[in-house]
Formats: sequence, C-alpha cells, structure tokens
Amino acid sequence: MPVENPRILTKNYGTPQSWTIDAYERSGGYSALRKALTMEPAKLVEEVKAANLRGRGGAGFPAGMKWGFLKPVPGKPNYIAVNADEGEPGTIKDRTLMELDPHRCVEGFIIAALALDVHSVYCYIRGELVLAIRRMEEAVREARRKGYLGDKVLGKDFKLDIVIHAGAGAYICGEETSLLNSLEGLRGEPRLKPPFPAVVGAFGAPTIVNNLETLATVPTIIEMGGDNFSKLSRLHDMKDGGVRLYGVSGHVNRPGVYEAPVGITLRELIEDLGGGVRKGRKLKAVIPGGSSTPVLREQDLVNAPDPKHPLHRWHGKSHLDVPMGVDTMRGLGTMLGTCCAIVMDDTTSMVRAAENLMLFYAHESCGQCTPCREGCAWMARLCTKFANGTATRQDLDTLLDVANNIMGNTICALGDGAAMPMLGILKLFRHEFEAAIGHEQPSWGGVNA
Repeated sequence: MPVENPRILTKNYGTPQSWTIDAYERSGGYSALRKALTMEPAKLVEEVKAANLRGRGGAGFPAGMKWGFLKPVPGKPNYIAVNADEGEPGTIKDRTLMELDPHRCVEGFIIAALALDVHSVYCYIRGELVLAIRRMEEAVREARRKGYLGDKVLGKDFKLDIVIHAGAGAYICGEETSLLNSLEGLRGEPRLKPPFPAVVGAFGAPTIVNNLETLATVPTIIEMGGDNFSKLSRLHDMKDGGVRLYGVSGHVNRPGVYEAPVGITLRELIEDLGGGVRKGRKLKAVIPGGSSTPVLREQDLVNAPDPKHPLHRWHGKSHLDVPMGVDTMRGLGTMLGTCCAIVMDDTTSMVRAAENLMLFYAHESCGQCTPCREGCAWMARLCTKFANGTATRQDLDTLLDVANNIMGNTICALGDGAAMPMLGILKLFRHEFEAAIGHEQPSWGGVNA
C-alpha cells in the first residue's frame, strides 16, 4: 500500500515563484492568520496542544506544552527564537521550507507571536544556507509591505517585527542556548540550565525556542483545527500528531525531502519514498534521524513482550517496520531526531562511517566541557587508527570506554550526540572493528561484514 501523500506543508512546492507573497496568497496563504486574529491567545495555544505537535528539531518535545512554560516578567518583553540552524549531518528539510515556501514560515511566526504576546521574533538561520536567508529576508519585507508586520498586524493594534539572523556555520548553535548566545553576539556555547530559556532566554528575557518546521506547521493547525491535524498521524493515539517532512539521503535511488503522516516506517521511507537502495544492493544500516541518532539495521527484531511497553504491538517485527515516532524510536534504543534518514548499503565500511562521524563531532565541539572536547577528539583519533589498520584490541576497549564516559557528563547534548552513534555502531558492528585490528581498511569502503 503506497504511503499517503497529504501535500499540506509542501502544497506550494513546485508552484511557479512559490516563494513570493503573491503565489502564497493565491494558494490561501495568510488566511490562517486572519482566523487567528479572531481568536484569544489562550485558544491558539490550546489548538497547538490539541494538535499533539511534537517539536520537529530533534528532541520531540510537545510544542504546545513548551509554549505553556513561558513565564512573562513585568517590564521585560517576551521573545521567540526560531531555530533554523539545521547543521545536523543528513538533515535537509527546513531549508526547503525557507527556499520554496518562506511565507508559510512567516505566517507561522506571526501566529505564534500572537499566541505568546511576542513583539520580536528572531529567526536564526545557518550561514551556509544563502538562498534560504535571502528568501526569508525578502518574505519579511513583502509581509511588512502588505501590512502583516509592523506597527499593526492587519489593522490589529499589535506591533510585530521579524529579524532574520545569519549564523556563522557552527553546529553547536543548533543547541538552543548556544543559539541564544550567538544571537546576542557572544561565543556560541551552551548555557547551564536551569534557568531555561522560557524563563531567562534572549537578552535575559523569557524566550520560546522552536524549530522552523514546528512553527511552519502552525498555520495548518489553526486552519483545520488541532484535533483534526493530530488525526492525520498514524500515531495519533500516542500523542504524536499530524504530518511532517521526512528526509532520506545516502544510498537510495531518490534522495530528497518528502511529506507524509507521522508514523510511516523506515522501510516505507527507504523503499516507497526513497525508491529503494541504489543499484538493487542490500541495506546494511540506516541512521534514522540525523547523524546523532544510533544506527538501526534490518535483521534486528522488536522484543517487547510487556503489554505496557510502547512497542508491544510491533513485537517480533523488524526495526524497519516500526512506525517512525518520537516514542517508538526511543523504544528501539535510538531517536527520531530530525526525521532525516541516512541509508548505507552493503558496500559501506562501518569503521569508515564511524571515523567520518567522529571527525565531524571533534571539529564541532565548542570545547566548553572537558568530556566532549577531549572525548570527541579521542574517539576520532581511535576511529582513524581502526580505519588505517593500526589499532589494537586495547584501542577497541578504550573507544567503548571513552564513549560511555562522555554520556551524561556535558552541559548540552553535543557530547551525547557523538557518543550515542559511536556506541550504536559498536553494538551492532563491533565485528568490523575487530576485523580491522592490524588490517588496513580498503580506501573505497568495501564489504567488511
């Protein structure tokens, strides 16, 4: 049975000049904003809660619940910071919204601002996404000219401005407090929590930090109603609602970004949407949601005999046949993350793959926390030894030990995001590391299973 193709978030993709305000308004754009202006702020928050909209940036926290954490402080403004940094390797979804439908993003920002009594929205975009930055800046200018922004929002006495802020390409700034530091002109490194941004955020004021896709979904929620949106999901009963963007890259025939209901399986993403593994080869491994999520493979089966286990209904099925949801992926020992899968076929050396990942994390660690600063570089050096055939059995034990000692010992999740994929690869493909001891890996990858 083919995957449902709702074309809600992506309905304007492919429309001529889809990034312009005229094209957006012709497709019904900004009608949700007009509806939102007739609603009380508390009602807008309730609709987002009813939608069971889980954050689309990686952690999967319920967006409506997060909005409820905002703690206004007398004499201080409230802010929204939009996380469009999108630096996670393998993650390619948010840029498509900004490039192809920026006004959907702007409309979502405005509705969120109405709900939270925010008069300044900061959209932080990864500096390399030049086209996305240009189109978002132009969309803000067009929206201001049409009266959607400025001293009044469509005549309502509500002042609002949106600032597009380009980052400088640091992966750490995808972490919410590092993003806020960078936004303020400080070094991009995480802050200790508490206090959380909803209490003390940008410029010391209460701030809600949301992923861009999360806010770009808000116009649809207001337009069709939160409960109706939630029911589009296959995991509506697990409070993981709606539709979302899926990315698939690597060894597939049709890499790209696709829209589908929450809860499609990895097999459907790879075979139905991604066109299957390239050249008819066998699937070896898949990283389900960006590089920081532990790897999965075909032959592992779900073992969930306890009826209370979130995966009980999928007992005995392959991991690839479990719905992709926040809680279901956690049940498999991985994470949904950004919902952008990286597919590896049977020509892949998992030793080389691990080396590539660890070199990235070693480069991107901000250096504030010793376990991450030293541990990521240590893991990278060890992986290079395995890839070059100069590693010893002691190195294998050390690699496992270093990864375990990073976990849970850093201010932010970057350290965990490096250690989790390393531990996941060692759990499933330790034999490749053992085989690499004293044996140089083929430079082209090779089959090492």
